[in-house]
Amino acid sequence: MVKVREEQPLFVDGTVDLELWLSKLAEGNPWVNLARFRKVCELSEQAEGKAIQTNTIWSEGQSSYRMGLEMADILIGLRVDEDGLIAAIIYRAVRENQITLNHVRKQFGDEVANLVEGVLKMAAISNIQFGNRKPILGKKTDQLEQARRMLLALVDDVRVALIKLAERTCAIRAVAKSSPEKRIGLAREVFEIYAPLAHRLGIGHLKWELEDLSLRYIEPLSYQRIANHLDEKRTARQTYIDEVIVELDEKLRLVNIEASLEGRAKHIYSIWRKMRRKGITFSEVHDVRAVRLLVNKVDDC
Repeated sequence: MVKVREEQPLFVDGTVDLELWLSKLAEGNPWVNLARFRKVCELSEQAEGKAIQTNTIWSEGQSSYRMGLEMADILIGLRVDEDGLIAAIIYRAVRENQITLNHVRKQFGDEVANLVEGVLKMAAISNIQFGNRKPILGKKTDQLEQARRMLLALVDDVRVALIKLAERTCAIRAVAKSSPEKRIGLAREVFEIYAPLAHRLGIGHLKWELEDLSLRYIEPLSYQRIANHLDEKRTARQTYIDEVIVELDEKLRLVNIEASLEGRAKHIYSIWRKMRRKGITFSEVHDVRAVRLLVNKVDDC
């Protein structure tokens, strides 16, 4: 299973080392206004603290503050701008009624508030029922296509869709200890709505993670069997492929052959889908790792 998670820096007591997180943020993004980020992080943490004190926390064992930071970590990799990152950090606090949208508007401006409001509208898609369909991992129905179109129609700023994707990614990462009903319900939503959205936006690594995690909860036995067959993580397999491509490129240059090289490591869902489609076993899947070379002339082959 592919993951894009970057672990948050923590103190010994398990709380977030905010200053270290901010320093890492600034290291890779020197353009950010650290004072503004510190302000939104402290506001999110304080809002969660009040919710805990008043016993109005959204879900036991889950932190809206830490989820906001995790969302921001994902979005940094997608090159989302400062207002988008600020909106991501505070979004869960607003959705969980720990802080009002009006307060966000006053503290961080219309741009951030409008982004948060847009993501809240997208969240409404989770409450729509699409009939009595079976929990499958493949075929799309007309109702699901309609749902995706409705969701995209709500978005007039791509940052809204990116923030929602980051939020759903964090949500399905954190659902492992929830009830089977909640896990399966979230997995179906993510697989049927948000993995295709990630695909449409060209975010392959999120699509792969969402598909793998969905398979993990909808078809747990199949997922585990394939995971056990894979002797290394997908990131390790991709690193191996990258090294092979570098070596092949060097060899081709030595014999004056121009070639385009690309490679990829299949993720668990794509392996499961191929096995299911072709009716084969894991041992018969020969492209768990694959490298493709395109040359200009037949003689070069």
